[in-house]
Amino acid sequence: MQENKRQHSDEKGSVVPVADLVVVARDLRKDFGGRPAVCGIDLEIPRGGCFGLLGPNGAGKTTTLRMILGQSPLSGGSLTVFGLPVDRAVREIRRRIGVVPQNDNTDPDFTVEENLRMYARYFGLAGADVARRIRELLDFMELADRADDRIRALSGGMKRRLTIARALINDPELIVLDEPTTGLDPQVRRMIWNRLRQLRNEGKTLLLTTHYMDEAERLCDDIVVIDKGRIITQGPPRELIRRHVESNVLEIQGDASVIAGLFDGLDAVRVERVGETHYCYTNDLAAALQRLERAPALICMHRPTTLEDVFLRLTGHELRE
Repeated sequence: MQENKRQHSDEKGSVVPVADLVVVARDLRKDFGGRPAVCGIDLEIPRGGCFGLLGPNGAGKTTTLRMILGQSPLSGGSLTVFGLPVDRAVREIRRRIGVVPQNDNTDPDFTVEENLRMYARYFGLAGADVARRIRELLDFMELADRADDRIRALSGGMKRRLTIARALINDPELIVLDEPTTGLDPQVRRMIWNRLRQLRNEGKTLLLTTHYMDEAERLCDDIVVIDKGRIITQGPPRELIRRHVESNVLEIQGDASVIAGLFDGLDAVRVERVGETHYCYTNDLAAALQRLERAPALICMHRPTTLEDVFLRLTGHELRE
């Protein structure tokens, strides 16, 4: 009982009671054959809301998730989920978690409903309560009319919705979503976003990894960006944008020699070249646009900066395999 009275401070200095933290990591480390994958990170995920864990390929995101789920032992540090140490209470922790993996792995030989019923048995669930729960989840993910269909008959979007429904069968407190909308069309993505918002509004805790920065910006209350096994920034999406990039960006294409000196002398302008496109970041949009009037042949698109601009500035533009 004393543990629940302890408190932690977030990066803003606000005091967060331990009882309101679902995941707490201290100096969390993971090595593979002597090569570090996670390098002593501190992490606090509060109860309720959506927490984003972002980073390029190989940054340490998946390794961190696997440790939280008790699938990979720690090399060092400490990690608790629901106040329980993962190395000693993994069964109790997994009972309270729902997992949406990167790849759908439902059984193709069973129907939609049979897949949910089989998965419910892993949690010791059966009987009338499970039947009711399955109906609720099929309605929630708009799959009620496909309950008797075999998996082979489903589209990719339907399979993904079924995987999410399956992750909810045990009414979990924490829902881990590992790239939940990769490869889906815009209609399915938006439908899933709406369902995830509903879960968040119901008090569920969502832990999201995604390579879609617009998805993270729309869904997450707080975000950690991790690279090379270390946390490089943390905060709400809009705060990260204000902290790390200017307010506007002009994407400019055309003669590079013309663009090269176009913004000389403007202190409020930062220019990055990526391939054939120049990105002009600025807090003084009027001054930048005035300079562009000198080169009417250039093709220019203006937009507000986004979380993707933050991500690229912090982690670089080079490809990660």
